[in-house]
Amino acid sequence: MISGFTFLDRNSAYNKDSVPRRKIAAISPLTSPPAAPKAKPRGGAQTGRAALVLREMLLEGHFQPGERIREVPLAAELGVSRIPLRLVLERLAHEGLLDVRPTRGFVVQRFSTADIYESIELRGLLEGMAARLAAERMDDPAQAAKLQALNKELLLWVQRRKLTLEYLEQYIDLNAKFHAEILRMSECRMLHRAMEHICSLPFASPSAFVRRQYIAPESWELFRIAIDQHGDIVNAIVNREAARAETLAREHARVARRNLESALENGEIGKFVPGMKLVKL
Repeated sequence: MISGFTFLDRNSAYNKDSVPRRKIAAISPLTSPPAAPKAKPRGGAQTGRAALVLREMLLEGHFQPGERIREVPLAAELGVSRIPLRLVLERLAHEGLLDVRPTRGFVVQRFSTADIYESIELRGLLEGMAARLAAERMDDPAQAAKLQALNKELLLWVQRRKLTLEYLEQYIDLNAKFHAEILRMSECRMLHRAMEHICSLPFASPSAFVRRQYIAPESWELFRIAIDQHGDIVNAIVNREAARAETLAREHARVARRNLESALENGEIGKFVPGMKLVKL
């Protein structure tokens, strides 16, 4: 008898009664492992969220132009340590929303109306270059299918008789995609970086003054002008008329200038354009 089992001689008859039955222990149900503690956000994600929050605070006027950023209380407010906060401040300084002073640290940037005009003009130059490169580097008109589809959607949108805020948000989204598609078709990485940098200033983006066009009756016609210009730009790119595409795209940026001038005349610019609380009018 070894370990509860009987070994029988192979010549003897098998006798089931001679083999003792082994007791089987009851199997206890499996228990779930303890819940893992929630992972804390990684440094990159933490920094990204803090950058979004602080950018929104700057654009909404939580800080005055020229005001020094006090890092210790701001780090506590954003729920980050000093090192991630410093990365956030450096990123926003690179975007142009903050200024770095040798003795005062990070200071909220102060803009002028001249800065807005120049930003729009610079965007026009970059978009003109993007349109020219898109026309030059297009081998097949089918490559412009997405751009043509976006332009068609925008055209249908502007033909609506009744305009609502919901449709306005759709227009802003389509308009941004239209401009982004031209940039993609340019196949120029350096141009992508330059455009991203200039458009980080909210009043320089292609849709910066669209909300005012929705509210101001005298600016409604600018929607139609912009859509007509979109169509001309698309045709120039498809027909590989590079110089014409560049000229049209640069002229297209001037719609924002016309909207800016109208808003400044009426003293209502701060109501419609994010970041205008950083601008000294």
